[in-house]
Amino acid sequence: MSAPTGLILSAPSSGSGKTTLTLGLLRALSRRGVDVSGAKSGPDYIDPRFHAAACGRECPNLDAWAMGPARLHDLARSGAELLLIEGAMGLFDGAPPEGRGATADLARTFGLPVVLVVDCARLAHSVAPLVNGFAQHDPDVRVAGVILNHVGSPRHEAMLRASLQDSLIPVLGAVYRHSGLEHPSRHLGLVQAEEHPDLQAYLDRVADVVEAAIDLDALVALAGYTTDAPGAATRVTPPGQRIAVASDKAFAFAYPHILSDWRAAGAEVLPFSPLADQAPAPDADFIFLPGGYPELHAGKLAAAETFKQGMQTATCPIYGECGGYMTLGRAITDKNGERHEMLGLLGLETSFAQRKLHLGYRALHAAEGPFAGHWNAHEFHYATTLLAEGAPLFDATDAEGRALAPMGLIDGTVSGSFAHLIDRA
Repeated sequence: MSAPTGLILSAPSSGSGKTTLTLGLLRALSRRGVDVSGAKSGPDYIDPRFHAAACGRECPNLDAWAMGPARLHDLARSGAELLLIEGAMGLFDGAPPEGRGATADLARTFGLPVVLVVDCARLAHSVAPLVNGFAQHDPDVRVAGVILNHVGSPRHEAMLRASLQDSLIPVLGAVYRHSGLEHPSRHLGLVQAEEHPDLQAYLDRVADVVEAAIDLDALVALAGYTTDAPGAATRVTPPGQRIAVASDKAFAFAYPHILSDWRAAGAEVLPFSPLADQAPAPDADFIFLPGGYPELHAGKLAAAETFKQGMQTATCPIYGECGGYMTLGRAITDKNGERHEMLGLLGLETSFAQRKLHLGYRALHAAEGPFAGHWNAHEFHYATTLLAEGAPLFDATDAEGRALAPMGLIDGTVSGSFAHLIDRA
């Protein structure tokens, strides 16, 4: 598959409006007939679903901490002519201690130009030193354009443009503050695309704003070609031939590249919905419960007798990640303090009544289980572990190489952990 042209949409910091503008650009360019696809920097499950809805193409995660250059290049070859990569956090923000995995690493890996989205709500003439500082910070990261976001008025826009008139960085547009364009959020990020009450109309509204405010022709003209791939990418071996994968609003956080790897190796992926009280395929030889929001649907899952019986009588290996891991346990206590019985396949109880943030990249090693070996992974949840009885699954270190407590549990053919596996280490 040939290398696409591409751009990276980044910002000085989180909260600058990257996601909204990326969705608007994807939809606006698609409406113009541009063959465009999106990609997301880092371990994000929510934004890629919105990207896919905006342009009609699957959105891969490009994780410069967890993935090697060959894997990144392989995933960037989406088949589209133009790849628009949405960055995470600020352009140079990554994992401690040196910022590895930042969006800037993708710019260096691919050799692609960066368009900087600047939140101008509290900026005027200071925009010039901000933009010029980012442009000059690293000669291997080329800032090729800037979008002024959250502009308050024509007078405000004039001040911003005047400040940047001597800069070598072109202003591609000024997007004014608009009510109703931000989509709702919860503790793990945006509400899922499937839950948005009027997603297509929302995407069209954002595209209308973006098309009126940004010079799309100038933006597309800045796109560069990705550099050549450095060798062949290593894919994840499927854990079975017929893999039953829970897939609904409670279990939506499966990485597309993992499922694609399994299919490319000849495995069948068999979706089923626990929320619809569906059991996994009886002839499956592996069952996977991805992460998601089981705590928001704990009562419904507790009452899903067909699902529970199918899981409890399965004889094949079972694996759960994060929300799936909690569902394999004995009970989940929701934010209101109500306890809901889960599958009881692991000696685990978790609670959201007292939330605690667990966040960061993880380097894992399992001596046994369906994913034995070394893995790069990510942990992000607010669950408190009330009980964890049994043998741990993974030895773990954080992004700085510091030893962490062992992660997960394994009991016979059932295993899981809070970590989301991203790629082989």
